[in-house]
Amino acid sequence: MSNPAILDSAALRQLMDSSDAPRVIDVRTPGEFETSHIPGSYNVPLDLLREHRAELRGHLDEQVVLICRSGQRSDLAAQALAEAGLPNLRVLQGGITAWQSAGGPIAHGQPRWELERQVRLIAGSIVLASVLASTVVPGAEWVAAAIGGGLTFAALSNTCAMGMVLSKLPYNRGPRTEIRTVVNALAADRA
Repeated sequence: MSNPAILDSAALRQLMDSSDAPRVIDVRTPGEFETSHIPGSYNVPLDLLREHRAELRGHLDEQVVLICRSGQRSDLAAQALAEAGLPNLRVLQGGITAWQSAGGPIAHGQPRWELERQVRLIAGSIVLASVLASTVVPGAEWVAAAIGGGLTFAALSNTCAMGMVLSKLPYNRGPRTEIRTVVNALAADRA
């Protein structure tokens, strides 16, 4: 697969204001999307997109811009859609974080902690607890070492197993996104 084109926030804003505006697909969890999103974007969580990429391909034949929090999940979504044969894929550089920093319009909903912040809280709490526990339980410091190793691997591989697990929790899932709902919304806006 060739790498998708990268857009910065200013270029996306210009495209969205044009007569040939792209479909903006937000691949974050429904909970993240509900908290804040680009007005007019569609929420197609990464797991749902991967599972139904062939079906979505039929509704995404024009320009598509993929967004997530920082760009990592968008790259994975672009890979999945490219494998399904979708051309003209673009990814918003820096994701919704960069969009907000550039002053792009945002629709706000129920506030939630971002996954990255949740990972820092959980990882830090486990490290702190294991170091404190090691004062009375020999060997407990190895739990802290394992978390440190996991975080190092996450940085080197640009993946985060803890974040993926946390995204499955009800708090982060938000309202359930069904493929029928997404396809109907895409089809209605095309008409």
